[in-house]
Amino acid sequence: MQKNLVIIGGGFSGINLAKELANDSNFRVTLVDKNNYNFFPPLIYQVATAYLEPSSISYPFRKLFAGKKNLFFRLGTLLKVVPESNKIILNNGELQYDLLVFATGAETNYFGNENIKKNAIPMKTLSNAISMRNTLLMRMEQASISKDPEEVKKLLTLVIAGGGPTGVEISGMFAEMKVGILRKDYPELKGKGGAIYLVDGGKNVLSPMSEKSQQDTCKVLKNLGVTMVMNTHVNDFVDDTVILSDGVKISTKNLIWAAGVTAIVFEGIPAAWYGRGKRLVVDEYNKVKGSSNIYAIGDTCLQTTDPGFPAGHPQVAQVAIQQGKQLAKNLKREVEGKAFLPFRYHDKGSMAIIGYAKAVVDLPKPVIHLNGFIAWLAWLFIHLMSLITYRNRARTFWNWTVAYFSKDQSLRMIIRPVEDEKNV
Repeated sequence: MQKNLVIIGGGFSGINLAKELANDSNFRVTLVDKNNYNFFPPLIYQVATAYLEPSSISYPFRKLFAGKKNLFFRLGTLLKVVPESNKIILNNGELQYDLLVFATGAETNYFGNENIKKNAIPMKTLSNAISMRNTLLMRMEQASISKDPEEVKKLLTLVIAGGGPTGVEISGMFAEMKVGILRKDYPELKGKGGAIYLVDGGKNVLSPMSEKSQQDTCKVLKNLGVTMVMNTHVNDFVDDTVILSDGVKISTKNLIWAAGVTAIVFEGIPAAWYGRGKRLVVDEYNKVKGSSNIYAIGDTCLQTTDPGFPAGHPQVAQVAIQQGKQLAKNLKREVEGKAFLPFRYHDKGSMAIIGYAKAVVDLPKPVIHLNGFIAWLAWLFIHLMSLITYRNRARTFWNWTVAYFSKDQSLRMIIRPVEDEKNV
């Protein structure tokens, strides 16, 4: 009998699971997502900084599933799971399942600070990126007409919390924009201040990467004018003031939050099924421990059975992609009467772009460190090929080509929802 498989979430893990099961008559696959499109998170900061348009890194699920007879899409938000009835409750109806897969990724972690949650600029979703672009462009427009030097400084100062790849990439991008693009677009702001601070609780940025990558990154960012604040956390953000854990206060209206993520908890799932970081604890086959037909893949799961990663896998794209493909393979093996194969993560390395023709790359086994122009080209190639469709790749390649030769882009438009326009 055809198995009714429901996937919650269309990110890296969910979409790869669905694609691997496409046109397999043994499965009827329904992917549920609160958005009607898949998007590529590693590049949302380029949407936020107006170097890419949203359609370059996103693609509609229904268009993606067209022609796949067993793939279906349901727009909806998961409200509750009823494991004893093999049923999920959405904001717009219910769905029955034989197999349920959580591929919900992670959400921004504010560590319980309501002021930061309310006032900071998050960097997790495509909507966040568009909102950030609008917000920062509006603040530059406000700074261009303000007569108060202190107000102008607050409008132009950026504090980025989190020294991982996202924080590093945003810092480098804004530092280059400040000395290049913004001087051309906003000549009235020349010489009016506005610093860029990168804050992280570790002793260096890019903590999972090699020491050489960390050193190269720090050197480039400092040369670009980014102030590095290490071994320090952002404690609060109130009254246009970022308060650091060492007591230092930075006057700014712009706190960009890239400091951490947490998995999502759903009603109906027993508390005992969750582990560290609210991640669902799974066995070596990604089956949720305590369940007979519920699986979890990607950022939302915690798997400690992989010998190379006894504390669990890093919450990165490659883990999600590989787990999605492996689960599809195992489900097919089950239909064939074969045993499941345990998941083993194959680390393909890590990389981060710092700025124009500047990046760092660490390749494992043997460990190879690249930096500068060669690493930048490698970063561009890997990210370009990781986009989900040829259309996305072509649009992104074109935008990058224009940006490379012109050191500029023409995408800095403030496009607001109607309700926001009424408040201007």
